[in-house]
Amino acid sequence: MLSYRHAFHAGNFADVLKHIVLVEITAHLLKKDKPFDYIDTHAGAGMYDLNSYEARKLSEFKQGIGLLNSLEYPELAKYFEVLESVNQNTGQLQQYPGSPYFALSMMRAVDKAHLHEMHNKDFKLLEKLTASNTLFKAQINLHEKDGYAGLLRILPPFSRRALVLIDPSYEVKSEYQSMIDTIIKAHKKFATGIYAIWYPVVDRARIKQIDNILYKSGIPDIQRFELGLSDDSDEKGMTASGMWVINPPWGLFKKMQSVLPKLLKNMTLDNSSHLNTSYRCEVLVSE
Repeated sequence: MLSYRHAFHAGNFADVLKHIVLVEITAHLLKKDKPFDYIDTHAGAGMYDLNSYEARKLSEFKQGIGLLNSLEYPELAKYFEVLESVNQNTGQLQQYPGSPYFALSMMRAVDKAHLHEMHNKDFKLLEKLTASNTLFKAQINLHEKDGYAGLLRILPPFSRRALVLIDPSYEVKSEYQSMIDTIIKAHKKFATGIYAIWYPVVDRARIKQIDNILYKSGIPDIQRFELGLSDDSDEKGMTASGMWVINPPWGLFKKMQSVLPKLLKNMTLDNSSHLNTSYRCEVLVSE
């Protein structure tokens, strides 16, 4: 029984990092006229109301997107353009887009999106969003099925160009192994695709273990970007989050080196509870 609902966490610091990376990669793929596929293994609802009970219960967005001013981030113009487009009639932050919305808002009619979501309520919300939004141009395929199996069925895509986003909740510990197994299988089927994998830092030892597995996997080009709002801890809760990116586009590393320190400064300003903060831009494997 799936119980995770991303609505409780929408717009938090982890979302900001994830969606900045997603937008940057999508923009890179759009530089060529050739079509590409966007494959999302854990798509969620696609849009989140920040005034909802779920969002207000934890109010994580207040320590994330709620602290950022678009005027301070000209290098992230597209990310804020999408964000402002869904809040344009309110003058304030009321809605936060999910990963499918960010991708679909940028994609063209020649591109294809494959969105997987197993939670029935979120799937219905995603279905409604994609059916009602007339701005989406891409060909959209919705799957109320396991995203890992769905990904392996799709690869290699006909376009031979793809961005794969893997963004599980890691609600159960076995999810880490499922993610690793899927990535290695997917890369063997489609070695030139761009894979962006989100992770939470709840147990630093686990992240180091996955780093080591990826390093030894034979995958030749991997970078890692991480943002931490507090020091690693043995206590319950996420202290940092990050993205592994396989086959990262040229320029992404430099962009993240510039952006992450600014995000860290803005998200921890005047907040004495976050004294041990950090960011990481690392090349795990280089071609």
